[in-house]
Amino acid sequence: MALMAIAIVAMSFLSYEVGIVLGDIGTATSYNPPYLPTKCHGNRQDQFPPGNLFVSVSEGLWDNGAACGRRYRLRCLSGNNRPCKDQTIDVRVVDFCRKSPCPSTILLSGDAFSAVSHSPSAKINVEYIQI
Repeated sequence: MALMAIAIVAMSFLSYEVGIVLGDIGTATSYNPPYLPTKCHGNRQDQFPPGNLFVSVSEGLWDNGAACGRRYRLRCLSGNNRPCKDQTIDVRVVDFCRKSPCPSTILLSGDAFSAVSHSPSAKINVEYIQI
């Protein structure tokens, strides 16, 4: 019984210190305007969610265009010079990464990136899960 109590305390400590990862892990960078046209909905302004919390995704998430409109919950995990803000955001996929090779798993709009990172030019490690 005592051994089980020690194990529970140890696991509680580790989950507090390390954090429990519930989604996929990838990298994120920011990208800047022009945001139009997008691969998902061309020049339609109504594709952008309130607060401009949207992303462009790399080949691994693009799914031959099926990613258009998908929503992800995302949070910064780490990066150089401690860039992460302690915040989780919900973003919508509006585009496919235009650079080859894509610099990260997910490219966040300027507003989305500034919501999770103190450093606008950083490459950060993120956790994301489809919602």
